[in-house]
Amino acid sequence: MKFVFIPFKRKTLTQALVISFAIILLLLLNSTEAISVLNPAEKQAIYKGNESNPIIAFECNVVWGTEYIEPMLDIFKEHNILITFFIGGEWAKDNPDLLKRIAVEGHELGNHGYAHKHHIQLDLEKNRKEIMDTEKVIESTTGIKTTLFAPPYGEYNETTLKAVDSLGYQTIMWSIDTIDWRRDGTDKIIARVMKNPHNGALVLMHPTADTVTALPVIIKKLQADDYSIGTVTDTLKE
Repeated sequence: MKFVFIPFKRKTLTQALVISFAIILLLLLNSTEAISVLNPAEKQAIYKGNESNPIIAFECNVVWGTEYIEPMLDIFKEHNILITFFIGGEWAKDNPDLLKRIAVEGHELGNHGYAHKHHIQLDLEKNRKEIMDTEKVIESTTGIKTTLFAPPYGEYNETTLKAVDSLGYQTIMWSIDTIDWRRDGTDKIIARVMKNPHNGALVLMHPTADTVTALPVIIKKLQADDYSIGTVTDTLKE
């Protein structure tokens, strides 16, 4: 048997190795594994809680509708329910007594940014400032440090997520939207919530007259379906 040796020039071999390496690198960069490294799971927004537990969280964003906060609190107190209030910084500064009542009655406080800005239009430091300024006014008023952030308008991007993560927060979204800000009637709010209630659901609401009227009905219906109602943190527990 004869062996044939094909001579390669050192330069040709080097070029071949470089080309091979470049092809492998391109394949890796276009793989899902590479993408997951660039976007770690811990920086992603949370849209629902633990699906193993029949707990549904109510989350109320507060930057307006001040006149409806106390009626909502009265309803929650009557039904022995605690929810999560995402508080705007400017609102907190203007309404310290109401903020204190929310905290004293045991509700969870979350951070909704200071001036209800579009966070996707802000750079990293401005994103951080909106959150930190809100944290300061809430903590100085109630003694509670917030760790959950609900972005205004439900808008966020990678910069927002990076800012949130750098401050030790979690970004909270929702899986059920009452869309109560449309003020299109109590029946529609109830229907939106009851269309698809599920374990770990995060129900977004705001302080409106229709919401106040809808709450007792929603609470009764969910409890009749064997759901517990609680805070966002309650739904995130294992």
